[in-house]
This record gives sequence, C-alpha cells and structure tokens, in this order.
Amino acid sequence: MREKIAACRTWVVKIGSSLLTDAGLGNGTSLSPGPGLDREAIAGWAAQIARLREAGLKLVIVSSGAVAEGANRLGLGAMPRELRLQAAAAAVGQMGVIEAWESCFSKHGVRTAQILLSHEDLSNRTRYLNARSTLTSLLKLGAVPVINENDSVATEELCLGDNDNLAALVSNLINADVMVNLTDQDGLFSADPRKNEEATLIGNARAGDPALDRLAGAGGSLGRGGMITKLSAARLAARSGTHTIIANGREADLLPRLREGAEIGSWLSAENEPVTARKQWLAGQLTLKGSLMLDAGAVRVLRSQGKSLLAVGITATEGSYRRGEVVACLDASGTEIARGMVNYDSGEVAKLLGQDSSRIADLLGYAGEEEIIHRDNLVLAC
Repeated sequence: MREKIAACRTWVVKIGSSLLTDAGLGNGTSLSPGPGLDREAIAGWAAQIARLREAGLKLVIVSSGAVAEGANRLGLGAMPRELRLQAAAAAVGQMGVIEAWESCFSKHGVRTAQILLSHEDLSNRTRYLNARSTLTSLLKLGAVPVINENDSVATEELCLGDNDNLAALVSNLINADVMVNLTDQDGLFSADPRKNEEATLIGNARAGDPALDRLAGAGGSLGRGGMITKLSAARLAARSGTHTIIANGREADLLPRLREGAEIGSWLSAENEPVTARKQWLAGQLTLKGSLMLDAGAVRVLRSQGKSLLAVGITATEGSYRRGEVVACLDASGTEIARGMVNYDSGEVAKLLGQDSSRIADLLGYAGEEEIIHRDNLVLAC
C-alpha cells in the first residue's frame, strides 16, 4: 500500500493542537504563561513542506491551535469551555497562528494564504464551488493555503466539530490524493498502548474496515478529536478516494520520509482512486435542477475524451438553476448523457450558448471559469 504514495501529488496535512502548542501548556487544563505556539515545531514543518513543494507536490495545511494560542494570549488561565469565550480566543489566537506560518514559510520563499471555512461554506453548493475554485487557484499559483475552521463565528449547531473532520472535507473539496493526519500518537493501535504493553501498531488497513472501530480511543484536552475522530475523518476522506496516514508529528523529517514510503504511522487506504471515487460520491447526491442541450461535437467530447463541458457546445438551456446546482446534459434526441454541477446560473448560461470561452468576460461582465461544467464535477450516464 505504501508504494501508492509516490503517485500522490496533492496532500492535505492536518496538524493537531497538541503538536502546535508549546509543551509549557502542561496537560491542557491549565495554561502556563509560556509562549503558546511552538514556533520551532512550526518552522520544522514549514521546512519539510517547502522541500515537498520543490519536488512538485501541492500541499494544503489544516492548522489547529487558534483557541489554545488565544487563551494563552488573553491570560484566561484555562482552556475556555463556553462557546463565546472559545470564539473570542480563536479570533485572537488565529492572528498568532497565521503569523507564525507566514514567518516560517517566508524563510523558504513560500507564500501562504489564510482560509477560514465554516459549515455553510461546505454545505452550500455555490460557496462549496467558490471555496474549491479559490483553493485550486492558490495551489496553481504556488501558495500554501493554511486552513482552519472559522471558530469566531461558528455556532454549536453549525460547527464542523474538529479539524480532523475539516481536513477530510477539504480533501473531498480539492480531490486530494492523501491526507496526512499528524498527532502526538504513533498511529492506530490494536489496543490502547497506554494501558496495554502488547498493543501493536496497525501499519496498513482499509479505511472502511469495520474491525477498526473498536481500536479508537478518546482525545486529549487540548484538541476536540481523538483517534475515533481520525478514523471517522479517514472514512470521510475516502469517499473521494483520498488515502489517509495517521502519524506522530514529532517524528524527525516525517513528511519527506513518508513520501519515500517509510513505514511510519498507520496507512488507511481508500477503496477507489480519487477521480473515480469523487464522481461516485457526486453521483449519489445529485438532484437535477435543469438541463443543457448539447451539439454532436460536445456529446462526442464528453463521451470519448473525458473533457469538461464548454459553452460553445451548448445549444439550449431549460429550467432555473444556480451556480453549484446540478443539471442534466442531453443530446439532440433528449437522451441524458451526463450530469454535473454548473459554474454559472441559468440566466448566465443562456447568454453564453454557443460562445467561445474567451468571450465569457465580455458577455457577463466578469471573468469566471472557462468551463460550464468542469470534468471533475461531471458524471457520465451509464
């Protein structure tokens, strides 16, 4: 299974609070007047990620630590339990988190970008596509996005839960090849190694294996998640074909060694390859909002070449739909040949019928995506 990582070009790296915050925080229930963030550790990960970028990989960081850093800066004396205090601490602490990443990456000539996501950003189709477009653009431009949940405005009802879950959703969002979940434990064990000396590391397994459920335990006090949430996140990421590695973030030179196939941590493999799995995931939740009639050339391109749908091949549109909603793609006889999420609403598509993509900005007044439906968001009919 580890041989697959050589082909993984897009990584999501999630780093937990227990690794990002200084050891001076003690057991997490009482905050000492230490510096909060462990900048030396952050500098180490930045150096590793910079090396992987030089090798041609695209990486996204999901970074915890905002609440703990904010609580330390505000002198709260303990990790806040009330949602309003957590939000306030997150708002203050996020400044420190992003400043630390920016400072460490700048030493390697790498630009960073801050992205704060909420539940609504990932559940609303339009905002989902906007977030995907922004992240893919940042990766193409060579920046390293640093992502966290927007804790300062999150509500208890609409909270993503923890950054394990967020990392999995981001993996789905950008169709990542692998999610590396860094923690303060060596991986998933056959039993709790703190209580059982005979516990052994699960080096390789399928993310969907139900036998893994009994192996996960509870989390620590600095973070919201434990091994059970990491297993759940691995399964969520696997829906779009993303493999997961759970490993100890304190291992020296960890990320480059993982890329070389080192037997470190637990590798939880997805059942299917990313593109196939993502389209299966999309196909299972598509509700049609309209339809597009295509000419023979567009039908041929979609069926035989696996390309995106461009405006030049669309002859008519029916129904009222918005960006991010799903429409059917029909041939001249009215037979559905595909369906997918559109990048424009129905009124805009009507203006673009049969037009070359180079005219989009002139016709709509803004430069949007070249594709009406990107191939990653398009599923061919059986």
